[in-house]
Amino acid sequence: MNGKKIALCAPFSGPPGAEGRALKQTTTISPQALQRQREFCHQISEYNAARGKQPLALVDTYGCQQNEADSERLRGWLAQMGYRFTQREEEADVIVLNTCAVREHAEDRVFGNVGALVHTKHRRPSQIICLCGCMMQQPQVARRVRETYRHVDLVFGPHALWRFPELLWQALSRRVRVFDVEDEPGSVCEGIPQVRESGVKAWVSIMYGCNNFCTYCIVPYVRGRERSRRPEDILREVEQLAAQGVREITLLGQNVNSYGKDLPEAVDFAWLLEQINAVEGEFWIRFMTSHPKDATERLFDTMARCAKVAPALHLPFQAGNDRVLNAMNRGYTSREYLDKVAALRARIPNLALTSDVIVGFPGETTAEFEDTLALISQVEFDALFTFIYSPRQGTPAASMPDPLPMEEKKANFQRLLQAQNEISSRKHHGYIGKTLRCLVDGEGRDPRNNLTARTPGNRLVHLNGGKELVGRFVPLTITGATTWALFGRPSEEEPLCQKP
Repeated sequence: MNGKKIALCAPFSGPPGAEGRALKQTTTISPQALQRQREFCHQISEYNAARGKQPLALVDTYGCQQNEADSERLRGWLAQMGYRFTQREEEADVIVLNTCAVREHAEDRVFGNVGALVHTKHRRPSQIICLCGCMMQQPQVARRVRETYRHVDLVFGPHALWRFPELLWQALSRRVRVFDVEDEPGSVCEGIPQVRESGVKAWVSIMYGCNNFCTYCIVPYVRGRERSRRPEDILREVEQLAAQGVREITLLGQNVNSYGKDLPEAVDFAWLLEQINAVEGEFWIRFMTSHPKDATERLFDTMARCAKVAPALHLPFQAGNDRVLNAMNRGYTSREYLDKVAALRARIPNLALTSDVIVGFPGETTAEFEDTLALISQVEFDALFTFIYSPRQGTPAASMPDPLPMEEKKANFQRLLQAQNEISSRKHHGYIGKTLRCLVDGEGRDPRNNLTARTPGNRLVHLNGGKELVGRFVPLTITGATTWALFGRPSEEEPLCQKP
């Protein structure tokens, strides 16, 4: 079956070795329950029509790509309710802040911004202010909002997103504060409308939740256990996007490598990639995030074999010291991570590899941090997303001893940035003179380089050209580089091959 496109709703065989494993059925919201939400949309539309003006909504997103995808669903519901969209808080009838709980800095930004909204609410008492997303699933946060931010009308967590119309109707019609932050296992809901940010790129969530319980991470507590969407639903969405001319489809999951483990069909993520690769259309496939402990050579072989799968991978390693990795509950050693990188590059020599790193995990010494620097030097990532450890209440790491002074953590963090910036700059300058098949994905802010594009490895390229290039794959000759971006021009030259 591998390598062949399945018909929608067809029976599934599956990948090698999948037979006989223990599975559980993912809970799915029924069509009848979703239809009830559409009826609430109609009620809200009629409610707004009776007021005699076009209602406006603002959705502001914090955090990861999964949150961005959730915000597209929130906008989808709002559009069905008759709302149009604005970026001005003062003119919005409904404001939705979709929040992130991964780091303290993101939470501080949310609280600062929601505090400032008391002024717009004072000028427009009828304005409905909603807080949703991962932050709100934390009991201490919901309690703080209830007690301190009394101008907030509606609070709900990720599990209740599918019921947003019903919750908003309660806040509108009854003029009461509504809180829906119950601790639930989560579910999968198909058919929620979406308003996508771009016609060139699209997010496609293939699963929700996480079972890994890294000791520093709040995600499993706020997004619940892993739930996979049915393959036929994912493929139907991808086919629709490809037919609409979307050129880049990014598959999302807290750990995409765990896809399918909770489904009755014997399917896995590598198998899913093959099916999506077989969908007709000209588009790239990207995915994130991929957990190293579950990244297999079968996946690497599939990436190399499938022409539409972009030669790029985000593979977070978090720390280079084995004691720290064990304390993080990451499930692999630094040697195992390096072996996976070697296996990947043997199959895809032009792979662009990015990663996440946490500096200053509780108990990490500067001597142990040197192992992180050594791993970075050996792998030479194209880019890193780097963070100083941020304690999350309710996670095991938050109660671990942490004797290293913050000043020393910050000094280590600066050393990390310097090391990676030198690598990124060198790699970017190595592109100069090469011609690559790139996707022109939007307009830039600099009139000298009015367009932006992405290489197959997802490197940002600034260029100058006509707006008709947006949404097209174009050969670009790279003419310049900085640490963080490339510069190019459209070319008649034959681009380098995407795959070896």
